[in-house]
Amino acid sequence: MSFVTTKDNVSIFFKDWGPKDAQPIFFHHGWPLSADDWDNQMLFFLSEGFRVIASDRRGHGRSSQVSDGHDMDHYAADVSAVVEHLDLHNVVHVGHSTGGGQVARYVAQYGQPQGRVAKAVLISAVPPLMVQTPDNPGGTPLEVFDGFRQGLAANRAQFYLDVASGPFYGFNRDGADISQGTIQNWWRQGMMGSAKAHYEGIKAFSETDQTEDLKAITVPTLILQGDDDQVVPYKNASLLQEKLVSDSTLKVYPGYPHGMHTTHAESINQDLLAFIRG
Repeated sequence: MSFVTTKDNVSIFFKDWGPKDAQPIFFHHGWPLSADDWDNQMLFFLSEGFRVIASDRRGHGRSSQVSDGHDMDHYAADVSAVVEHLDLHNVVHVGHSTGGGQVARYVAQYGQPQGRVAKAVLISAVPPLMVQTPDNPGGTPLEVFDGFRQGLAANRAQFYLDVASGPFYGFNRDGADISQGTIQNWWRQGMMGSAKAHYEGIKAFSETDQTEDLKAITVPTLILQGDDDQVVPYKNASLLQEKLVSDSTLKVYPGYPHGMHTTHAESINQDLLAFIRG
């Protein structure tokens, strides 16, 4: 397996498939998952001739279960460590949910200043700010995230099963096409990671104000979200992202859930391909 060691001595696992001279696409997974969440997209874009890379966030998947650094600043620095190790240029960064926040911070603070980024894609992404505050009245109340923390601490295995089989993929909706394999794969990825990293990651994805990150992004950016996202409400996420990112294109999918890159991979992949090649 391939790892890179960060400046604070954390081992970050990554996959790197395809021709080294092809344009790279770097995939950033959501909470509490791993690079495996992108299997469908990585195989699809590999077949289209791209080089595909995905890493496991610190404390997630196969990366080190370290005690500290479970915040957006470290997440972005860890991505930069992988990008610099592989010396990637002209990269398209694709992030889902928390991974979208990771993309925004990485592109703003590392990728653009270093001249390594071609385009960015935010899918069901958490920025600019999830939690409700006086300045963000449309946000999700803090009590919801406290409930996440309580559920994780009390019985992480059951909590993860409930999230995967309920709101994440919209499997709690009438007439949903429920996939047991998808539910089990979400659970498998989550349980590989560190409970502490996941617990502290809830604050990272919900309370990090990324308004300035989004304003700093100047590369062409595709913003995708479903209007039936039960995890990240689209009116407080993608609609605001479009206003903050200068060169952005927004597409909202009627009825699509939070994990739409899995449940509706075919249509998402085609839209990604058109944007990347466009």
